[in-house]
Amino acid sequence: MKITGVKTRIVDLPFEKPIATSIHDMRSVGCVMLFIETNEGLTGESYAFTLNALRIKAFNEMISGFNHLLLGKDPTLVTGISETIWREINPTGYQGLTISALSTINTALWDLVAKIANLPLYRVFGACRETVKTYASGGLWLSQSIDEMVAEAHDFIDQGFRSMKIRVGSQDILRDVERVRILREAVGPDIELLADANQAFTAKQAIRLGRHLEDFNLGWLEEPVNVNDLKGHTDVRRALDIPIATGETVYTRYGIRPLIQQSCADILMPDLQRIGGFTEMQRVCALAATFDTPVSTHIFTEQSLSIAGSTPNCISVEHIPWFSSLFNETITIENGYITIPERPGIGFTFSQDTINRYHID
Repeated sequence: MKITGVKTRIVDLPFEKPIATSIHDMRSVGCVMLFIETNEGLTGESYAFTLNALRIKAFNEMISGFNHLLLGKDPTLVTGISETIWREINPTGYQGLTISALSTINTALWDLVAKIANLPLYRVFGACRETVKTYASGGLWLSQSIDEMVAEAHDFIDQGFRSMKIRVGSQDILRDVERVRILREAVGPDIELLADANQAFTAKQAIRLGRHLEDFNLGWLEEPVNVNDLKGHTDVRRALDIPIATGETVYTRYGIRPLIQQSCADILMPDLQRIGGFTEMQRVCALAATFDTPVSTHIFTEQSLSIAGSTPNCISVEHIPWFSSLFNETITIENGYITIPERPGIGFTFSQDTINRYHID
């Protein structure tokens, strides 16, 4: 089997209304959708995204720039192709657009490999479970009123979630505390609450907030300080009883490694697009397992199920609905868990209707 075509399409998926965290104002997600075609009619699919479609064409150019390394190749040589791309991006570096392009290509190739085998990808990787815990992450934003937040939390429960994430990181720490307190009272003690600060605080501010939040039995406090403040992460972790989660904004195993070495986190949160695709994600999860550190995947719910189903130390996947319209298939949540699909490949295929509706030049 040979790769005979590499195609991309760009879409911009609008949100129903603008949303905000401590560092983001978001109106849409722009996606580069990648199709790797073969001479036997099978196609591998994946995507990369940017918030508000900013610089999405640059992502497209970077991904398309590696076509010469794909055309005519056997797609089952996925690791070899990825290593060739790794060597080629050396002059431009191992963060940002280059790694995002590698990730998108690597993910599509693995989707194709599993389709060739006519197996779900998580079984190709070596399955360890058929369902995985998830949490609702597509709401409870800083931009929402308390009434909106409480109503949405009850909606999440009605959808089948038993865990959900609230954003903190406002200018007023006591406002964050009050919002978490009200949410805890609204959902009761049996629903898991997670909090995400989106890098809003200094270490001392995060410790002050965390000491207040310890009363509310949080599953974790995520990204309490700037991603590059490794000492700050460690100081916060040592000062609080709440588990600390981080890692979504670092690139490759070389970004994850110092987080482990400096004891920055109780839970690591690799992002498929930033980490380097499935090949590098597996390496990162194995590295974390060596230090008995759990991982919880960031965004990319549909794709990340393949990792969650084959990685014993993966404790959950983030469920965010921004990309659901990209796919013909849907995710079902029951009692807080997602059943991993048994369809070949990743198990999700792109919707031509969505492409036609939201395509941008």
